[in-house]
Amino acid sequence: MFIQTEGTPNPATLKFIPGCQVMEKGTANFSSAESAGRSPLALRLFEIEGVAGVFLGGDFITVTKTDEKSWDALKPLILSAVMEHFTACKLVIEEGAEDAAGGDDDAIVTQIKELLETRVRPAVAQDGGDITFHDFADGVVYLQMQGACQGCPSASMTLKHGIENMLRHYIPEVKEVRSVDEL
Repeated sequence: MFIQTEGTPNPATLKFIPGCQVMEKGTANFSSAESAGRSPLALRLFEIEGVAGVFLGGDFITVTKTDEKSWDALKPLILSAVMEHFTACKLVIEEGAEDAAGGDDDAIVTQIKELLETRVRPAVAQDGGDITFHDFADGVVYLQMQGACQGCPSASMTLKHGIENMLRHYIPEVKEVRSVDEL
């Protein structure tokens, strides 16, 4: 098994591409070992000292490190853990634990989610991250950046100048886009 790695716009995050499917549907974001209980792969990665976050995408894994550790020290340990996990055919997410996608959305929320799904998520996935919809209230769309995009120096620029401008263009009811971190 050959696992490729790619840098991301976030210097604290690397994207690991195992060459196989990671998540069958959706994504999963874990900011601590305690939150990773449903993912044997994420739990294994959090055992490595210096791993601060794990994001699982369709065909990639994004790992965020602490400032105290260097990629030179962490990268071989992460590559080994990912290779071991996939060659042993272990589960990435325990059955029935995938996040359920939402219920009855109104027309504006449906449009917002459609634009995010078709135009935004593929672009941020290339950088090792994801963006999820949280709410739409009083003209403000609340989104959460995940994976490499979480804590990235250019994340606020992406939200304001990229996503906000696009959503405002297609959906006049959208006045602003904010990160859920701003709540």
